[in-house]
Amino acid sequence: MRLPQFVWTLGLLLPLLSTSQAFKDICNAKPKDVPLEPRCIYRSPEDEAPTGDAIPEKVPENTNPRVWELSKANSRFALSLFKQLAQGKPSESNIFMSPISISSAFAMTKLGACNNTLKQIMNVFEFDTIKEKTSDQVHFFFAKLNCRLYRKKDKTTELISANRLFGEKSLAFNEIYQNISELVYGAKLMPLNFKEKPELSRVTINDWIANKTENRIQNTLPKDSLNSNTVLVLVNTIYFKGQWKSKFDKKNVFKADFYVSKSKTCPVSMMYQETKFHYGRFTEDKVQVLELPYRGDDITMVLILPLKDTPLSEVEENLDLKKLTGWLHNMRETSVSVHLPRFRIEDSFSLKEKLKAMGLEDLFSPKDASLPGILEDEANYLYISDAFHKAFLEVNEEGSEAAAATAVMAVGRSINSNREMFVANKPFLLLIRESTINTMVFTGRVADPCDP
Repeated sequence: MRLPQFVWTLGLLLPLLSTSQAFKDICNAKPKDVPLEPRCIYRSPEDEAPTGDAIPEKVPENTNPRVWELSKANSRFALSLFKQLAQGKPSESNIFMSPISISSAFAMTKLGACNNTLKQIMNVFEFDTIKEKTSDQVHFFFAKLNCRLYRKKDKTTELISANRLFGEKSLAFNEIYQNISELVYGAKLMPLNFKEKPELSRVTINDWIANKTENRIQNTLPKDSLNSNTVLVLVNTIYFKGQWKSKFDKKNVFKADFYVSKSKTCPVSMMYQETKFHYGRFTEDKVQVLELPYRGDDITMVLILPLKDTPLSEVEENLDLKKLTGWLHNMRETSVSVHLPRFRIEDSFSLKEKLKAMGLEDLFSPKDASLPGILEDEANYLYISDAFHKAFLEVNEEGSEAAAATAVMAVGRSINSNREMFVANKPFLLLIRESTINTMVFTGRVADPCDP
């Protein structure tokens, strides 16, 4: 007899999604106002110091220190997971994901977790680096982080997240679990008939994701991913659409070669502009780093390009949050001649083996998983069978309004004798982040942006 299962599915989109939080007042609530009492609580040992950055960082203005720590925890997890993905993919393959989406989804799992399962979630997602010692407080700070991330940025910028629980209709789910999921993550429970109609349930969930993404993300749950033992499917989607603060003029797009590897080139549509950006050239680390802001300035794309004769794999292997933070802090406004390919990439993968390699083992084990806080009767026979992630990214020249872009470009060209060159004609890394607290919303590797 097969044990009941969870299936995670995380559909990511850049762009296209819409949702609203069920409880808008949580953004102004204090910890004492929010009843967060999950089945089990993990307390970090008192003598276990957080593994924060070696260089003390000032907490950004108007930011809760614990939210700041959660943002950094997400960034460390993002880089660890990226390295796991990079190890399992050829160097010529694209990678794209949303670490904040994955972290928040598994934080919802943590609501029902106990014992070693709870401890492993706290460790792998770095939640135990937050100075508040108990695991229940993480949910409150996630609510605050979500309020910070998904507030209105600019009338042309959208960053929105949507969550949903799909549960077997014959089972009674724990009321506290449901209430916290909805309060903190906006994840309401929808009953489905997994027991008798698993394939129809799969189609229903995929249709929900497709509907939220205007049909850009389809078939997130692959065929046979659900069966009659499925108990709960938790869906997290995230959507970002932004316009460049400084537009790439369509007249400046030209065909060029992209060097996928030493032996392989392909044609791309290369965008070009010359203006002032935050930029740094770090010869000791063999990289150039460029930040392209979207309108509103708090959402930016950071590009990390290896210097000549340096393989991207070397940069990936040596990258950590301390190094990345140092680059971001030491960039300066500089006139830069930017060559960036227009591209569109999709990525989808199972998270199960990657997270197990990072230490999240019990959660996926029928024998060892401890999730008694999910069902009303505190049954402890549940486990997660798999976790699926799907993402989409499109980058083109569309950006800010022409008038604003023209003014900025004129400034850049006026001092072109001092310009730096940033020519992204070989594999590079990218981050899309909330810049005021450096929350990594999306991370990826662009190794094959070739025109179809």
